[in-house]
Amino acid sequence: MPDKFGVLFLGDIIGRTGRRAMDKFLPGLVQKYSPSMIVANGENAAGGSGITEDIGKELFLQVDVLTSGNHIWDKKEALPYLAREPRLIRPANYPPGSPGRFSYVFQRGDGVRAAVLNLQGRVFMEPLDCPFRRADEEVTALAAETPIIVVDLHAEATSEKQALGWYLDGRVSAVIGTHTHVPTADERILPKGTAYISDAGMAGGRNAVIGISKEQGLQRFLTSRPQHFEPSRDGLFLSCVFIEIDPATGKSLSIVREVLAEDGHDE
Repeated sequence: MPDKFGVLFLGDIIGRTGRRAMDKFLPGLVQKYSPSMIVANGENAAGGSGITEDIGKELFLQVDVLTSGNHIWDKKEALPYLAREPRLIRPANYPPGSPGRFSYVFQRGDGVRAAVLNLQGRVFMEPLDCPFRRADEEVTALAAETPIIVVDLHAEATSEKQALGWYLDGRVSAVIGTHTHVPTADERILPKGTAYISDAGMAGGRNAVIGISKEQGLQRFLTSRPQHFEPSRDGLFLSCVFIEIDPATGKSLSIVREVLAEDGHDE
């Protein structure tokens, strides 16, 4: 068994610009870290809201697992794809009968397996089932298959994310926050061996408001009226974390945050 299992985790991919940011920056990250598994949150990959089968297939040329969140349902034509593509997962605490899977066990060529579990927070979001209780159920089941368990908590409130990090410390390899599109600087290894960060950030336009056109974002706040949001095409930005995990114990050994950017209009 190898000494380390490396996970490269990318934040939310925002539209075409986010996909172009991946094309620009991901090869260099792969060369630098040689990850065993690449995970990205793909719920905003299609026009900034939802995902399609064609875009999912495109992203799977670069990543091993796609997580999601509340916007996974935005493109109705994607629901059959979600139901049959096991590598595209949705939060586990949606009601029973929701299409799609909420965890995936990835197997590397040397036989080492790693599980990815998707959960969604409830603070300032939909009133779903309790993510803490669902984590108890799913982590117990996944631990029977592998000690390496990576959790994507798609949530608004940093307090809820931190609470789940502490709740799962020592039971999972990593708790990685997504949803806000803003990378946080609180990456650390918790005392019992779980890597944690409140938000991995995004891949999208650099000069933007959480990945959307800054002009549209400003109008939303200046007028308090609903706006039609489009992904920004102004510059490129990608943030992610790389985590090294002991494959024998599932404990994390290190977590490193990366933020890469390039100015200039993306045509």
